[in-house]
Amino acid sequence: MNSMNTERSCKGNVGMILDRALCALQPATSLEFRVEPLPEACPIEHGYPARVTMFEHEFLFCVIEHEHLNKFRELQLLLNKDKTPYPLLLVTTYVTAEAAERLQEGGIQFIDTVGNAFVNQPPVLILVKGNRPGKQYGANRTAHMYKGVGLKLMYALLCRPELAGRPYRELAEITGIALGSVKNTMTELAAKGYIVEAGMQKKRLLKRKELFERWAEAYPDNLKPKLVMGRFRGVDNWWRDIRLDPGIAQWGGEVAAAKITGYLKPETVTLYANKDRLPELVIGNRLQKDPQGNIEILNRFWDMEAVADKRETVHPFLIYADLLAIGDERTLETTRMIYENYLEGCFRQD
Repeated sequence: MNSMNTERSCKGNVGMILDRALCALQPATSLEFRVEPLPEACPIEHGYPARVTMFEHEFLFCVIEHEHLNKFRELQLLLNKDKTPYPLLLVTTYVTAEAAERLQEGGIQFIDTVGNAFVNQPPVLILVKGNRPGKQYGANRTAHMYKGVGLKLMYALLCRPELAGRPYRELAEITGIALGSVKNTMTELAAKGYIVEAGMQKKRLLKRKELFERWAEAYPDNLKPKLVMGRFRGVDNWWRDIRLDPGIAQWGGEVAAAKITGYLKPETVTLYANKDRLPELVIGNRLQKDPQGNIEILNRFWDMEAVADKRETVHPFLIYADLLAIGDERTLETTRMIYENYLEGCFRQD
């Protein structure tokens, strides 16, 4: 007989996820379960300690519920897995086969609502991958704001939250984005609670952490590929002694991460540059075009004045998103350092 103690605080749809996920496992595993949330605190956001009984064996977990899984949340799980007194158990709507591989390699146990699972608590081992959700999954996640132009505006707002209070026409002039696209994106942001009226016809940006999470999730697939102007190769470590003119180009990715943390040894080089200065940048640094090269040069998609960022490296928001797109265990510690030292303070202002 299946039973579940539901005496716990849940927000939105998250409270239903664990129940649905455990029920989804039954056809594949004949799983009988009991879940008893514990009164103690879990040091991880969205987490709660629980005693879980499976196949007549009891285990203690720190259960983390997320309606949707993305690389941002995957990274947060990896960064936090050693901070809890019990093993993490991710509960979510859907874990893709690729994400399941990454979570398994990282030692993150999970169950989802379509029957995928990885639970490794000897003598219990459950591994189910490859189940897919219905067509309705993710249908509402392709909004205008998650497409190319919307992501450009979101980046400007993340870097300069006060821009949310500017008139649409002025915002279009500052960012170089068409007025119609500004209106559409701002309307969607308001509908999702990211922008609210703050009196005197002023608007304010809220839930900046969540907005950044969604932006960082969408950027690698929905905007970054459109920005690539070419791949190149150069002599080893050519970038170390180069002083960039921020008016022409800025470092992104691993090189930017190495420069602001002094920690990472870059294997790839990312540059964001003005399109009309690309020949000058390539010739001046003796770069050779190579489709397989480890140097990527991307079209700088923001106005320098709009994001008020005239440093040699791009904003830490973008550095973090670049590392997230790489998805390499090698960059994990550096990504953590950037989040804790440069980003976390921004989100405390919400």
